Amino acid sequence: MVTNMTRAILNYMFSNEHINYLITYSFDFQNEELLSYYISFLRAISGKLNKNTVSLLVKIHGDEVVSFPLYVEAIRFAFHEENMVRTAVRAVALNVYHVGDDSVNRYISSVPHKDYFSNLISFFRKQSTDLSRLVSHKLLNPGADSTSTIMVAIDEIEDNLYYFSDIVSAGIPDVGRIITDSILMVLIFPLLLPSLRIAIDNDMQSGVVTSLYLLCCILKIIKIKDLANTIAAALFYPLEAFTKSSGGFHPEDILMQNDCNNSNFSLREVLLAYVTKGDDIQVLGSLSVLATLLQTKELDESMLDGLGILPQRKQHKKLLLQALVGECSGEDELFSSKSSLTRDSTGSDIDVYHKKIKDQYGVSFQSFDVEISPHVNRLQVIDTLVSLFCRSNISAETLWEGGWLLRQLLPYSESEFNSHHLELMNVSYKNCASALVEEVKGIWSDFVISVLCDEWRKCKRAMESSSPPKEPNCVLLLPHPHKLSLEDNTAKESSFAAGERMHELVKVFVLLHQLQLFTLGRALPEQPPIYPPGDLPANCRAQTSELEVSGPKAGTEISLGSAVPCRISFKSGKEHHFCFLAISLGTFGWLVLAEELPSQKSHGVVRAVAPLAGCNPRVDDKHSTWLHLRIRSSSLPFLDLAKSNDYRKMKAKGLVDGRWTLAFSDEESCKSALLMIVEEINFLSDEVHRRLKPLLNLETAIDLSSSHVSVPEDSSNRILPKSL
Repeated sequence: MVTNMTRAILNYMFSNEHINYLITYSFDFQNEELLSYYISFLRAISGKLNKNTVSLLVKIHGDEVVSFPLYVEAIRFAFHEENMVRTAVRAVALNVYHVGDDSVNRYISSVPHKDYFSNLISFFRKQSTDLSRLVSHKLLNPGADSTSTIMVAIDEIEDNLYYFSDIVSAGIPDVGRIITDSILMVLIFPLLLPSLRIAIDNDMQSGVVTSLYLLCCILKIIKIKDLANTIAAALFYPLEAFTKSSGGFHPEDILMQNDCNNSNFSLREVLLAYVTKGDDIQVLGSLSVLATLLQTKELDESMLDGLGILPQRKQHKKLLLQALVGECSGEDELFSSKSSLTRDSTGSDIDVYHKKIKDQYGVSFQSFDVEISPHVNRLQVIDTLVSLFCRSNISAETLWEGGWLLRQLLPYSESEFNSHHLELMNVSYKNCASALVEEVKGIWSDFVISVLCDEWRKCKRAMESSSPPKEPNCVLLLPHPHKLSLEDNTAKESSFAAGERMHELVKVFVLLHQLQLFTLGRALPEQPPIYPPGDLPANCRAQTSELEVSGPKAGTEISLGSAVPCRISFKSGKEHHFCFLAISLGTFGWLVLAEELPSQKSHGVVRAVAPLAGCNPRVDDKHSTWLHLRIRSSSLPFLDLAKSNDYRKMKAKGLVDGRWTLAFSDEESCKSALLMIVEEINFLSDEVHRRLKPLLNLETAIDLSSSHVSVPEDSSNRILPKSL
């Protein structure tokens, strides 16, 4: 009825206390259906609010609002157990805040009504601790159910933060200050910052993980300048400053582990310590916080510079501006090795927020007299990131996050990214290149180039993006611990595990290669600088078998040339007679079982095809005429989005490779088949290695990049010479 009223009728209803009478009537809200109607009624009324109609629903004494039943009755249900009720109440409140009436704004930000905002933050704190418990449970009991539960909790957390952001966007100064103070006093100072290193007697059981995520979300979603800068300024404090003032948190509760819990460290240094010594989750979480700070537009540039993460473009722009307006340090520093803002300009801005933290929020640390040097701090960040790329137990996705951050900070100054950094990066690059050479001989050698070309494009896009590759909530969804080592060979029995390892290695190699080019000031080509497909060797089996352009397929005809007769049983008690061939074509290869044509003995029809790479041929220990072959998948299912869900389900049950056991008439035939397989595998591996050689040698890769010699991986390397 309210939504369909004309303006005249609506004004009449509002002006005669009829609406306020209904709003304040003592209904029996134990009746859930009645409550639903009532809340919908309040929401409908709030949708009609403007500067004219709101005056009809409030009581005024002098110039001040003394009663506003619609708002007061609505927020009574702000924390109702039913989500639909809470959502409707928020809609009512937002409609009130956006009216823009000064007297109403003073009313909602006065005692006792302003308690609503601090209660919201307290409610959010409870949700945060609940989320932390869910994350802790997931770390101990990983599974699909725990992940879906966390996703629901994440949605609720972020919905709440967006609600806070909507409240702030209404532009009510007093409300913005109340929310800022509440977030800092209820959440940031007593819980999130201490939780970066506290593990005992803390209701954030997986404090580091959840706190890092929440810090990112708060900075990303709530656009309040004072809030962002105060959080950033607090990162210069040591943990002791917050444990003394956090109430219920005590220094003796600190879990001393590695250098991440050194009590002399500032929280900023704790983040960096996690990057160099933490596990995969801690690294990703810390990098996410640094990346979020770097992208937070509300942060003063001097704050970013003090933290050592002022982006290169902003740093250069500010120094150029200083030089143009005649500030003596600007021009000198623009072209000097220590191109950063001056200590005075940076320190004074940060000092303002340190004073505010002490005077307004009661957080102090008597020994806190740290000289903030942007140049030293920036160098420390770069040192940390370079150290990260030398770690072999961190996942590729996390390393990509670090690569994006380094890309933003790449300095003009040689003194910041120096020969020592280049040497460390080069050693890491060479180690990764050596591991890649081993993969060229491995189970998925036929996929190395196609995966590398695909990841090259993805990595280039990620590094050159304006945003980091991962969203902060990924830190809550990673398995724990997520440690993939380039030397990890524990799962050799499964080709699927080997495929994941190869994919991981390629992603790391591509990142390290691209970072090398970035640090040398080179532009990245769209495709990796690799050699094009080579010519087929004369009289190779691909030619003599008259192989089709697209490779062997079941039902197609093929020349049996050097094929070896064999027997195989796919079902118990049913034996088949076939001719066996191993064929390689460039970077691809197949195992072929063909049925001989009665009318033309030199030709046959393909009945079964399997990948050559990874077949791991082995003569049976007891039967010298039997040849065992591993039959892996013809594709990498985890790279196919359409198959990825099925792959995860199959992986949970345990993936097993297929097997062929071929029986030959004599030992010589069996040995001949084995030698044929080994020979074709070597042809395939040699071609993959030949094409990758430019990437494995940085100097050659740079030359090829400059001359734009790069060939995308597509069907071109399957095409046979015209003579065929």
